Amino acid sequence: MTDPVTLGSSKDRVPTRAPVGLLACGGRFPVVFAEKAREHGVPVICVAAAGMADPALRTLCTEFTWLRRMSLGTVIRAFRRGGVREWTMAGKFEKRVMFRPWRWVHFVPDWRMIRFWFFRGRKTNTDDSILLGFIDEFRAEGMECVSALDLCPELLVSEGVLTRRRPSKSEERDIAFGWHLAREMGRLDVGQSVMVHERAVLAVEAIEGTDLAILRAGELCRKGGFVVVKVAKPEQDRRFDVPTVGTQTIETMRRAGATALAIEAGRTIVIDQAATVALAEKYGIAITSLVSPAA
Repeated sequence: MTDPVTLGSSKDRVPTRAPVGLLACGGRFPVVFAEKAREHGVPVICVAAAGMADPALRTLCTEFTWLRRMSLGTVIRAFRRGGVREWTMAGKFEKRVMFRPWRWVHFVPDWRMIRFWFFRGRKTNTDDSILLGFIDEFRAEGMECVSALDLCPELLVSEGVLTRRRPSKSEERDIAFGWHLAREMGRLDVGQSVMVHERAVLAVEAIEGTDLAILRAGELCRKGGFVVVKVAKPEQDRRFDVPTVGTQTIETMRRAGATALAIEAGRTIVIDQAATVALAEKYGIAITSLVSPAA
């Protein structure tokens, strides 16, 4: 983040930092980022996706705007008014809403979004291609995208078994089997998670997101006992789409019948780690954080 500067006269100078823009979507990560920014005295100029972002952000951020339509201009103007030179994105964007009927009527895009979506010459609409395109749009306005993890790197999980229960031998085999498949899905920019039982793939995460993929695996494996493997892309850009798990992930796993979660050490965010581990303990779900599993 930007280095501290001072404001005010010589007798009443107070330490502050340049404001950071926050483009917030769903989940706890934007809230955790805003809380950490306030602790460090970093003003947050937040534009939050309506229907996705947590309303609690309104009280945590210096300036707050609901984004109720697909308007790049709205975000850029809000950041410019707040004096933003660096901005970040946090939270889960429910990309499946992009494929609803009459989507453009519902989203009411501005001209800048129409130009970005239809006339920028992207070959694909994968997460990476869209988000890197957004970053270029903001860079043209003198605003550079940074990683939210620059402010809260402690959210990245350390290596080791987080729960008292270790994965069983059969779960470890399934984790090793699924790990390389999940990395390949990430390399192809399809998704970050696979669900495995008895070294067979039950489900692969795509546009629906991790939770719905886990539930689909539970429908296909009614007896339960499967593992969830979630890893970063091989060339993961820390500015966006960093793998994230939390209490909601554990609740979904319990509902679906999953019994073990494997995540990538140093490259996965665990939101509210103590509460997440405690909930997994309660349900008998093992969580292990690996650099790479034994083959």
